[in-house]
Amino acid sequence: MDQDKYYMQMALDLAASARGRTSPNPMVGSVIVKDGEIVGKGYHARAGSAHAEVVALADAGDRAKSATVYVTLEPCCHHGRTGPCTEALLKAGVKKVVVAMKDPNPLVAGKGISILEQAGVTVVSGVLEQEAIKLNEVFLKYITTRRPFVVLKAATSLDGKIATAGGESKWITGEAARQQGHRLRDIYDAILVGVNTVLTDDPSLTARLPEGRGRDPIRVIVDSTARTPTAAKILLQESAAYTIIATTEAAPVERRASLMAAGAEVIVVPGPGPTVDLVKLMEILGEKEISSVLIEGGGKVNGSALSAGIVDKVAWFIAPTIIGGDDAPGPVRGPGIKGLGDATRLYNLSFEGLGSDIYITGYTTERGGKISLPE
Repeated sequence: MDQDKYYMQMALDLAASARGRTSPNPMVGSVIVKDGEIVGKGYHARAGSAHAEVVALADAGDRAKSATVYVTLEPCCHHGRTGPCTEALLKAGVKKVVVAMKDPNPLVAGKGISILEQAGVTVVSGVLEQEAIKLNEVFLKYITTRRPFVVLKAATSLDGKIATAGGESKWITGEAARQQGHRLRDIYDAILVGVNTVLTDDPSLTARLPEGRGRDPIRVIVDSTARTPTAAKILLQESAAYTIIATTEAAPVERRASLMAAGAEVIVVPGPGPTVDLVKLMEILGEKEISSVLIEGGGKVNGSALSAGIVDKVAWFIAPTIIGGDDAPGPVRGPGIKGLGDATRLYNLSFEGLGSDIYITGYTTERGGKISLPE
């Protein structure tokens, strides 16, 4: 078992090397071992490219015959963008397959393991299962609900302020925390802010990492009356990512047209109004195969997202500064709650020091973003 864990951890590390690049597919890694020697390795690099098992089998060549294959997710057994991995494994003549977790995709959900076992291949599942679940928390939410995994990010002072009473907010946190923020932008499909953030800060909403390695997320602006300026950076800057303006029927038709002419995709989100229905918006983004959303909004958007129940995970940066002031804004606005029993509680917390700042992550459910895997 220790040997299985060793090779599975190697496969998990391979899978993680494609973090933020495989959406809407999962991250998957594979290692092939024969007579105690690693003969093949591979990972799924992006949607539409060869799956991890196929890459590892190509790396192993003829040495894959009678070998043991370690793979972080149950091999697929259906035709999607690529062919079934079960067929490739059987054709290669592997002897044993060790799986970290079963695939919750209804098209697979244990069928891949069953096909291998019926063909005489020994299958062991559940090796480093929790680590595999954690790695693919985005995929697990998306594939079972068809809605994106939502992360709410905030940066505050020690006394819970996001800006001074005069509106100054750059920079509350230090360089290390800001770089982590850009890494979050790099790994999630989309970044969501409210129109007030655009009007006040005119942000780029791009992922700026060393040596230009960042991948810009799709920009989603919650703007119920289409007030986004056509000269905003999010519309004029050079970026491989596009901008979505999520609005309502209350938005003037001419404003919608001008934003579309400026290059934005305008979505009229159905709902009672007067604000954008965030639950409906998540459904629409899921239909577009946007599997994850990072919320970097102000207090109004953050409060609305929490009230709507769309937040799965929180990423919170705390700076060791005290701003004070009755008029200094906080990170969550809205009507608030009447009793502490109604407060949003975080579970499965992690804490990390980033320079002089503290970085806290947690989940809004006790399951910590996990789901029940198929039996």
